Amino acid sequence: MSKIIVLQTPLFLRKKKKLNKNQIKDLDAAIRVIIKNPEAGVQKKGDLKDIWVYKFQMVNQKTLLAYQWDPQKRILITLGVHENFYRDLKK
Repeated sequence: MSKIIVLQTPLFLRKKKKLNKNQIKDLDAAIRVIIKNPEAGVQKKGDLKDIWVYKFQMVNQKTLLAYQWDPQKRILITLGVHENFYRDLKK
């Protein structure tokens, strides 16, 4: 199996920088799931049709992780709680 490249957008990096160590541990586990099975998330429809969103627990809070993928790479777009998540994602 070939090596998967994981890319992070500047928006994702800014949000990740604000997380605590225990939150980053949960995020890393979610990223490993996406690397192994990119269809673990749900593909969005309409103007977000190229985006997949994976829902996971981050320190007892439901968190959404938006990403795009192809067989060789995963692009991590953003993460956050459900409130205003899709509005911000469309920008």
